[in-house]
Amino acid sequence: MRIAITGARGFIGGSFARYAAAAGHQVLGISRSSQPEPDWPGEHIHADSLHSDLSTAFRTWRPEVVLHAAGSASVGDSLADPLEDFRASAMTLANAIDGIRRAGISPVLLIPSSAAVYGNPSSLPVAETATVSPISPYGFHKAACELLGREAAECLGVRVVVCRLFSVYGPRQRRLLVWEVFRQLASDANVLELQGTGSETRDYLHIEDASSALLALAQHAKRGTTVVNVASGTETSVSQLVEEMKRLTDTDKMLMCHGLTRPGDPAHWEADISHLREMAPGWRPRPLRDGLMETLSQWQAHG
Repeated sequence: MRIAITGARGFIGGSFARYAAAAGHQVLGISRSSQPEPDWPGEHIHADSLHSDLSTAFRTWRPEVVLHAAGSASVGDSLADPLEDFRASAMTLANAIDGIRRAGISPVLLIPSSAAVYGNPSSLPVAETATVSPISPYGFHKAACELLGREAAECLGVRVVVCRLFSVYGPRQRRLLVWEVFRQLASDANVLELQGTGSETRDYLHIEDASSALLALAQHAKRGTTVVNVASGTETSVSQLVEEMKRLTDTDKMLMCHGLTRPGDPAHWEADISHLREMAPGWRPRPLRDGLMETLSQWQAHG
């Protein structure tokens, strides 16, 4: 398949591109950088997903799949500057959809949404049929992106797959919890500090498993809009995550939890992934320990 990826230098976009290229697909990266990264596996164009006219690139390259990986990725940043988060999230997607419209093509459009659209679910595991009830600007803007996806499907005839990603981690990531815990484990400090209680739970998924799921969903996309949870389906507490990472790094630091609740962060997440398994029957996520081992070893090797 020919796959165009906006936000190609980001964690999700860049990791997916490398996975797809290794699987034999052609990739076109679209990013604000004038040059691709040294190990970029395909073609690349310099364009701003918010302001640039993407129709020429889409018309010329004629992708069969567009992964819109450009956008925001932080609940905290969305609280600090909601308008900028809206621009980075909803407006970049609206511009990509308009580029598809004016190019006269009809690719599968993959929209990486977020479990943040669920807010604090009333029960777990949470299925795609649960009420959308975000508790942060980031979550609200992801919900807005899902609505834009429906517009593209119903008004333009584009096959849209909304992928509600949970807690994705991997070697190319340099932010969020798994990375922050690693940094503290690698530091000279005797104590590892967390702002929360440690009892918060998340549903962690290695980026290669997320990428293989996205690729499978693109290959099996149906007419209209399909909403799919992309996660491991396993709930893990933050304290359990830390203890596993301590074992893998042979580190015996004391864990100190400050017990603070951060605005916009849910208490617990666990996905119902039965719909994903129906659409991608052969897909299986790796155990958390295996994914962490691979990620930590690469971080340790590259500093």
